[in-house]
Amino acid sequence: MDAIGKMEYYTIDDIYDLPEGQRAELIDGQIYMMATPGRIHQKFVHFLDWAIENYIQSKNGDCEVYPAPFAVFLNANKEIYVEPDISVICDKNKLTDEGCVGAPDWIIEIVSPSSRSMDYNKKLLKYGTAKVKEYWIVDPTKQRITVYNFKYGTVEEYTLTDRVKVGIYEDFEIDFSTINSKDSSSL
Repeated sequence: MDAIGKMEYYTIDDIYDLPEGQRAELIDGQIYMMATPGRIHQKFVHFLDWAIENYIQSKNGDCEVYPAPFAVFLNANKEIYVEPDISVICDKNKLTDEGCVGAPDWIIEIVSPSSRSMDYNKKLLKYGTAKVKEYWIVDPTKQRITVYNFKYGTVEEYTLTDRVKVGIYEDFEIDFSTINSKDSSSL
């Protein structure tokens, strides 16, 4: 808030002006600083990035997978800037040197204590509104995966021992039992 008590409104220029290495997201004119991810968080990012990339390569697919930090501008005017943990983009026209302009086809967020509210609330709303086809929230602490398939309007819950069907592909499942998540409470 400024001296008068009004909320300050930030733009993408404010994100670009942050010190080198400082990560933040811009949603509705507000900047949300991002904490450095923990080891378990990164373990899940690596596991998912590897599984998705291997699948795409094995099918000679056109989609591309990008782990964070990767810039996603959910709208053309760049008022919403996020860095999802995993972004899968199938429309190459959305890719620029800056990142992705428009909604990725599939976004995955790995919940950490500092991101819980953002992932379950604010980002859920923004991703659905932006026409992301599929949004996964992987919550190692709760041992749960929540899959929002916005294209079909469905929500499904899984555990970290399940095989989870990927909605944007007909023949792809990710077997979460293959990642050792027993120490996930130490995010």
